[in-house]
Amino acid sequence: MAKCKQKTHRATKKVLNVRNSGSITYKKSGGNHKTAKDSAKQTRQRRNQGSLSKGDRSRLQSVI
Repeated sequence: MAKCKQKTHRATKKVLNVRNSGSITYKKSGGNHKTAKDSAKQTRQRRNQGSLSKGDRSRLQSVI
């Protein structure tokens, strides 16, 4: 009988994206509405994908 496998954490899977290189990216928060108070630089930087650090990447690799 095989051992039980760890299930994928569905909420994490929906938020994080795994690239072919192995890096994990995510969409930055706070860019959908009520952005008039923010500077143009803040709004522009939120359009880019954020990437996880090496420590977070290794910790979350088994969950995804």
